[in-house]
Amino acid sequence: MLTGEPRKGMRTHRLGEDGPEVSVLGLGCNTFGLRIGFGEAREIIATAIDLGVNFFDTADLYGKLDSERFLGKALGTRRDEVVIATKWGWTTLEGAPERRSFGLLKRETPRGSEPYIRWALEQSLQRLGTDWIDVYQYHKLDGETPLEETFGTLAALVREGKIRWAGLPPLEPRELEHAVGLARRIGLPLATIQLRYSVVRRDVERELLPTCERLGIGVLPYLPLEGGLLTGKYRRGGQPPADSRFATLTQIWPRESFLTEEAFDRVDALDRYASERGISLLDVAIGGLIAMPAVASVIAGATRAEHVQANVRAAQWVPSDEDLAELRTLA
Repeated sequence: MLTGEPRKGMRTHRLGEDGPEVSVLGLGCNTFGLRIGFGEAREIIATAIDLGVNFFDTADLYGKLDSERFLGKALGTRRDEVVIATKWGWTTLEGAPERRSFGLLKRETPRGSEPYIRWALEQSLQRLGTDWIDVYQYHKLDGETPLEETFGTLAALVREGKIRWAGLPPLEPRELEHAVGLARRIGLPLATIQLRYSVVRRDVERELLPTCERLGIGVLPYLPLEGGLLTGKYRRGGQPPADSRFATLTQIWPRESFLTEEAFDRVDALDRYASERGISLLDVAIGGLIAMPAVASVIAGATRAEHVQANVRAAQWVPSDEDLAELRTLA
């Protein structure tokens, strides 16, 4: 991945070896329609673009389908200025509100099959108000469809001009090797893989990141701020703020999975590391992650325009080789 010229002060990376050039900070749109309405989403999107963010990550199920709708409506005539990544494959047909639009699909149609993919893509294109998806990402393997069928369908959609690149769900190193080899054999342009990764949760650094770097697949870390833990919002032994996701969305965001003693110990160490350098914990959480091998763009969500501004500032911190080496010892 090559670093491009700053875009309005924002550095850029290429997604994988041959993908689009995107801002090193991406905007995660999972809060749209879930925690915020269209007005707030529109302001966040406009702020992001004005600050040089050109990469937007959403999914068909985010915000009960509203995330894609909000993004498409807010972009309007600015569609050509941005790179849109969306995902399919987590939801099932039984759970989708648009059941009447299934046509010939059976309710049990596997999510990785050609009929499902084509149906899901058409729904996303309509909600986003666009003719193409830049990066179409498989959210979660369905466990039954051969990858040959899924990738063959995606390759056909690339030829049809409906998508430009494909993205992978979280995979183990051996699965990733197989997927990349298959994609290359059939001519499917793979650009990305989404991995849960933060400076607190770093297990992917052992095998997956080196594998991605070797294979030329761009890593998109999701939950890079650990649900707000790396913003300093939560304190050891204290109750989550009333408006936080761990207070309001306990089924989706079980706090015991994030707010552990081990996690707080790591945050304390990272806080000391930041203080020694005169920077913030957020700088370390975002700027430090951007500097890691194979990371293409860090996907960070927002519920206010101020969050985007803070994240953009944090993305400007570039650790030295010595800084990065010490940061890696804190895992």
